[in-house]
Amino acid sequence: MSIIDRLLKFAGKDNFQLDSTIGVGYILRQCWKYGWMMVRGRFFSIGYNQIANSVFIGKKVKVIEKKHLAIGEKTKLQDGVYIDALSRKGVFIGENVVIGRNTRIECTGGLQSVGKGVKIGNRTTFGNDCTFGAAGGIEIGDDVVAGQFIRFHSENHNFNDKTKLIREQGVTHKGIKIGNNCWIGAGAVFLDGAELGSGCVVGANAVITKKFPSDAVIAGIPAKVISYRDGRDMKK
Repeated sequence: MSIIDRLLKFAGKDNFQLDSTIGVGYILRQCWKYGWMMVRGRFFSIGYNQIANSVFIGKKVKVIEKKHLAIGEKTKLQDGVYIDALSRKGVFIGENVVIGRNTRIECTGGLQSVGKGVKIGNRTTFGNDCTFGAAGGIEIGDDVVAGQFIRFHSENHNFNDKTKLIREQGVTHKGIKIGNNCWIGAGAVFLDGAELGSGCVVGANAVITKKFPSDAVIAGIPAKVISYRDGRDMKK
């Protein structure tokens, strides 16, 4: 096994085939970057048994209430990730997960009510600049592939009483759930109560407001089913 293969395996990329056009210089820069991320990860996990010592931590990563955070092996928090983990169920991030640059995970929006928290399954990846508003709870399965600028808002404001200000009418917390093996396009927005079954595909910039069955392909504002991956009849 070559040195490059060993490095890739250590980074959680077993049986990974590099593109032949990638030069040695680029590989060395990546090795330097991830080497420092590995060093930061070792320091990041000290004193916290629920955080694996093989995590990779980027520059300027900030975590509040780390005691409520659990991270599995070989997970990567890229540069600028911010996590406020104060929540009733905590923030659990599985193994071989990638959280993209400048992503924010915020579990509690105010001091009157502590949020529910976040659970992200194994081998799930998110692009840069995503937002997790997790007051009502967010659960994401294994092997989810998600693009950039995706937003989760697991809290909704009540507004039907016209005799009161909207801000005085309270909020709902139904939560958001994403199944396994989903592909979520860049810019998608998930509102409180949204739910995807496993194997779903979400178009870029879709706004998901309700529950969808497994293997649905959805798009639009608000999102609706446009087809099914298994070819089932749309009328059923």
